[in-house]
Amino acid sequence: MDAGERFGHRKVVIVNLTMCKQTFFCIRPKSLLVFVLLSTISLKNYPADNVILITLDGLRWQEVFRGLDVRLASNKEYVDQSELLMNQFWRESEAGRAETLLPFLHNTVFSKGSYVGNRSVGSCAAVSNPWHFSYPGYSEILSGVVSEAIDSNSKIPNPETTVLEFLDKLPDYQGKTAAFASWDVFPYIFNVARSGLHVNAYGLEPNPADDSERFLNNLYLNIPTPWPTVRNDAFTHQYAIYYLRREKPRFLYIGYGETDDFAHDGKYDEYILAAHRTDRFIQEIWDMVQSTNGYRDNTVLFVTVDHGRGEEPIETWMHHASGFSNSGQYKNSVEGSEAVWMAAIGPGIATAGLIETGGNCLTSNRIAATLLEVLGEDYQRINSAMGAPLQEFLE
Repeated sequence: MDAGERFGHRKVVIVNLTMCKQTFFCIRPKSLLVFVLLSTISLKNYPADNVILITLDGLRWQEVFRGLDVRLASNKEYVDQSELLMNQFWRESEAGRAETLLPFLHNTVFSKGSYVGNRSVGSCAAVSNPWHFSYPGYSEILSGVVSEAIDSNSKIPNPETTVLEFLDKLPDYQGKTAAFASWDVFPYIFNVARSGLHVNAYGLEPNPADDSERFLNNLYLNIPTPWPTVRNDAFTHQYAIYYLRREKPRFLYIGYGETDDFAHDGKYDEYILAAHRTDRFIQEIWDMVQSTNGYRDNTVLFVTVDHGRGEEPIETWMHHASGFSNSGQYKNSVEGSEAVWMAAIGPGIATAGLIETGGNCLTSNRIAATLLEVLGEDYQRINSAMGAPLQEFLE
């Protein structure tokens, strides 16, 4: 065993003890091995070595916990595939509909981890920023703080430092953080010009590392992109899968975007299909993690959203914003835009199932510190302005 060998990503220095004749001072070789192993095992006093943080842009808590909304699924203004939706996703009970729509989240993450956000049963989660749209929401999740400077979706370099950037400065994480996202604003959210993080967002992979990424780049050029600033989530997912398999990052962020854009387009059928598809993507990530040495039983998966959407009047399902919005997109606030949901599974995460919050709401600015805690890092040392860890999620 070499000096400086790593156990659980913590460096262990092994000192070679010279054997001596005084038996009361000597350590036998086998005893030394046991001593070293016990010492190194005890050094890992944190739950996980790795984190995967996933967001689904603007997926409402209503669909997550109630499933298909029949009012929208049967409304020709919002769907072209009503029969398909009803056949595939309609069940008599809310629980049945929700599980059918998002089977992996319900059957694995919710049942074996913890989750919050079902407001129908007294479980509340919300953003703490006052704007209730994407850039402020993502910045809050990733940095743990709310910045007054981020009050639009404009491509402005983020003045806040994300948890990935903080970690990348630490020796154990340097070059071991990465982000993949469908929206073209993410290089600014991560402030790549300052942070130097690996961020693959929208478009092609600029520096393909292998034939798989070169194939994806060629495929991307030949498939129409529905929106000018958001690519198909399938590309984001596959780029992330290839990178995860090859580079084995310790902190990986994936931001899927189709749910929000199909909602803004008023296409409820595509919104539902995108949510179901993304659930399958998340399962694929988790299955890969659990079949990979170093990740298996050593990785926390955290899933959330950047904002909510409206519910009443019915047309507000397409929109989200607060009365403080400077985006120019909405003149009036959309009730429910602040409502989000969160779920987590993995070592150090409580198997509490539904977290009841009473009259309070758990907030998105506490996610970053929570993830630092499961990695054994002190959020107050990194940035004391972060929201405190979500103890309700932790063992």
